[in-house]
Amino acid sequence: MQEGSSEQEFNSIRASIAILNSNLDQQNQRKISVLNELQNLQEKIRKEGAEPKVKKFVSLLENLKLLERQESEIRCDFDAKRSSLEAEVSDLEEKIAAGSDSKMLSRGLDGSLNESLQKLNTAKRELAARRRAIVSIKRQLDDAPSQSELIQYERRLSELNAHIQEKLQQTRKFYATYNALLEIKELMLKETSLLNSINSQFQEAIASTTGRMKLLESMQGIVKGSQQKLGKVQLGLQEEQKVCDALKERYTAAMAEQRRCYSLLKAFQNNTIWCSKIMSPDAPCSVEQGCQSCLLTDGLIVTARCHPQLHCEECARNEKLQSQTSS
Repeated sequence: MQEGSSEQEFNSIRASIAILNSNLDQQNQRKISVLNELQNLQEKIRKEGAEPKVKKFVSLLENLKLLERQESEIRCDFDAKRSSLEAEVSDLEEKIAAGSDSKMLSRGLDGSLNESLQKLNTAKRELAARRRAIVSIKRQLDDAPSQSELIQYERRLSELNAHIQEKLQQTRKFYATYNALLEIKELMLKETSLLNSINSQFQEAIASTTGRMKLLESMQGIVKGSQQKLGKVQLGLQEEQKVCDALKERYTAAMAEQRRCYSLLKAFQNNTIWCSKIMSPDAPCSVEQGCQSCLLTDGLIVTARCHPQLHCEECARNEKLQSQTSS
């Protein structure tokens, strides 16, 4: 009997194991099918380009779940408050039905009223604090500039920068003019003082030999100083002339580059127009067909193809032009 019962238990265990294995296989098959469906759905979403919409939909679903959770919490809180209020109302009704003392009843009502007033005041304070926080956040958002305002600020700053650069150039020019005029004034004052000293001392210096020698020496010193100043001025002029020549060379090179780019752009535009005419279905030549012919347009050689049996007059002209250019 014990052996028969043990065999029955063993068979039942084996049957339960087989059932569990079959259930596990079914679950694995379901898992694989679900994964395949999910992969196919992701591929469809990628092919249709609806991935951002799906992300937005998922975020909306998460927000919906969050709102449902908040709603359930609010409902639970509401139900708890309603049950407590109903219990208080039932207690008051029982007290009134029992005919309790009016003073005790009024005291209970006053206490509940005061408690309700305190709750109302705390709720009002919380509401005022939240409103203040909302107002402060709105002010911060209003203080943050928008995209159009940032663009307008950038435009105004660029205009202000250009105006400042213009004023700076004018100020530098005025300072350079002032310094040049001041230097001219100093030189003229020195020249005037020199002429006055020569005029006052010329008669006395020319009367004696030593005076004439001193006058000649002083004149030679003046000439040397003037020559040194003239040399410095000429050096500065030469440096400025070199800078000016370098700027002129750069300007001419830039103008030549601009002319070259303009000619290339024009040639490219003409070439594009010609290629669009060739690629049109009404054109006799086709790029997708047999032989080749070249057209020289503003220094650019463009290759086209046409069918050997539909060799048009334009292709013949192009081949003739190509042979002339090659010869």
